[in-house]
Amino acid sequence: MRPTTPGKPGLSHTLTVSALLGTFLVGTVNADTQSRFPNSVTGTYHMVASAHPLASQAGVDILDAGGTAMDAAVAVQLMLNLVEPESSGIGGGAFMLFWDNSQQKLLTYDGREKAPASATPEYFLKDDGEPMKWSQAVPGGLSVGVPGTLKLLETAHADHGLKPWAELFSAAIEQAEQGFEVSGKLSSSIERAAERGLTLFDSTRDYFFNDDGSALAEGTILKNQPFADTLKILAEQGSEPFYQGDIAQSIVDAVTATSTNPGQMTLEDLAAYQVIKREPVCFDYRAYEVCGMGPPTSGGLTMGQMLGMLSHFDLPSMGPTAEAWHLYIEAAKLAYADRGMYMADADFVEMPEGLLNAEYLRSRAELINPKISMDKAEAGTPPWKEAQLRSPDLQPERAGTSHFSIIDRYGNMVSMTTTIESGFGSRVMAGGFLLNNELTDFSFRPEKDGKPVANRVEGNKRPRSSMSPTIVMKNDRPVLLTGSPGGSRIINYVTQSVVAILDWGMDPQDALNMGHVVNRNGKTDLEEGTEAVELQSALEELGHEVNIRGLNSGLHTILIHGGRYFAAADPRRSGVAIGE
Repeated sequence: MRPTTPGKPGLSHTLTVSALLGTFLVGTVNADTQSRFPNSVTGTYHMVASAHPLASQAGVDILDAGGTAMDAAVAVQLMLNLVEPESSGIGGGAFMLFWDNSQQKLLTYDGREKAPASATPEYFLKDDGEPMKWSQAVPGGLSVGVPGTLKLLETAHADHGLKPWAELFSAAIEQAEQGFEVSGKLSSSIERAAERGLTLFDSTRDYFFNDDGSALAEGTILKNQPFADTLKILAEQGSEPFYQGDIAQSIVDAVTATSTNPGQMTLEDLAAYQVIKREPVCFDYRAYEVCGMGPPTSGGLTMGQMLGMLSHFDLPSMGPTAEAWHLYIEAAKLAYADRGMYMADADFVEMPEGLLNAEYLRSRAELINPKISMDKAEAGTPPWKEAQLRSPDLQPERAGTSHFSIIDRYGNMVSMTTTIESGFGSRVMAGGFLLNNELTDFSFRPEKDGKPVANRVEGNKRPRSSMSPTIVMKNDRPVLLTGSPGGSRIINYVTQSVVAILDWGMDPQDALNMGHVVNRNGKTDLEEGTEAVELQSALEELGHEVNIRGLNSGLHTILIHGGRYFAAADPRRSGVAIGE
C-alpha cells in the first residue's frame, strides 16, 4: 500500500514511502500507463482516498478483510467523525453515489438533513421582520437540521454491504478510547473557531480546549469516551437508538436547551427521517457521461450546466491558460445565476426540467464572449412555464465538509460527500459528536420583491447544498471518482478536477495540486501561493475583478485507466490515498 504525501498546491507532487503504512503493489504494471501518471497512488486491487490517514487505513483494513466499498465507507465515515470532527459525522448529512458492479448500475443516496416539521419560511426572521445575520444564527440548536448520515450508512450498507455492521465500528471505537493525535488542521481550526462560538457551550469547550482556554495543540492525544459509548450502542443496535431511543433524546435535549438560539427539533422529527434513493443527474461531456447528485443539492445540475456550456469550446487544445480559465469563469457565472434562481429541494419546489437542455445550454454558451468578461450574470429562462416566478437566493454555504472515494476488489465504488455545514457545525455536542448547522443553508429571506425564494425554509424540507460527489462514465463504465468540501465553492473545485483530468490529461495528483480558480457569479478568486496567481494580470485585462485568497478544498479522486487505479489526496488537508 502506498500513501500520498501532501505537497504544496500548484507544485509537482513527489511521493514518499510511509513507514507506518508500508508499500507494495499487486499486478502487472503497464509502463506507459504508469509513466503517464507518476505522481498518483497506484493499485489494481482496491483503493481509498480520504481526508485523514487513520480514516483511509480504516477503510483499507475493511477492504483487506473482504469488505465492499460500502463496508469501507462506514468505517471511513466513523473514523472521520472522530479525527476530523469539525467537518463531518453522524450529527450531519451526506450524499453518496454508489456504483454496483454486479448490476452495472449507478445508485444515489440522499442523506441530507431536514428542517423540523414546525419550521416556517420566517424561521430566521427577527421580530422586526429582518433576517438574522448568518454568524448569529449558527451557534445553538436553531441551526440544527435532522441528521441523515447514519441512516444513509445503514440503508446503503443493507443494500451493498458484506461485513457485519458491528465490525465496521471497531476501528473508530478503539481509536476513540485510546486517543488520536490532533492534526495541525484540527488544531488551527479550533483556534480560529474560538471566537466564533466554539466556547459557548460547556461540552464543546471542554472537549476542544485546555483548562487554560487555549486550543488543543497539534500532536495532543485526544480521547473521546462519550463517542465510543455512542458507537458501541449503534454497533449493537443499529440506527434505532439514534432516531428513536436514548441517543435521540440526548440530541433533542441538546438542541432545545441551548442558552443561545434554542431549536425546535422533536423526537417525532428524528423518528420520521428517511433516506431517499434518487436518480443520478447525468449529462454528456465530450466522450464522457458525468454523473452526480440531483436536488436538494445543486451540485450535479450546476456542474452539468458549466460543463455543458464549456463543451462548446475547445478547452483540450487550450490547456490551463488564461484564455481557458476566462471561459471557465464565464460559464460558472451563468450556471451560478441559474442555481440561485431555481435550485432547491425538488420534493418541495418545482424546478425547470430544461436546466440541462442542450439547446438552452448552447444559448447560454453564446453569451460568453472569449474577449471580454460579462458583469454579473442573470438567470436564464430554461424551457419551463413558471421560470419567471422566482427570486434568487444568494445564501452562501460554508466549508465544513469532507469527501472520500473508494473502490473495492469487486469493482464497486463509492463517491461520498459528507458534512456538518460550517466548521464545527452548530457548536453543539451530543453523545460525543457535533451537531450540524445545516439549516443556515436555507435562504433567510423567504421572498424578495414579492416573489418566493426557492430555497426558503419549510417544514421537513432539505436545504439546498453544493455537495458534488461525482462519478464519470465512459462506455457505460466508471472512469473517474471525485468530490470535495468547500461550501458553495465545491462546484468549482470538482468541475476543475474534471476539466483538468479529462480535458488536459493531467495526473490526478497534479490536478489536485493545481491552484484553484473560482467564480460564484461575482469576483474571481485565485488561490494564493499557487501558480493561479500568475493569471491575475491576464484575467484583469479581460475585465475580471480578481481576489487573491486561500481556497481550502479537500478533493479526493480516483482515476481508472489502463486497468489500474490512480488516486490522489488534496494536499490542502491531512488526507492520503492508499491502494493495493
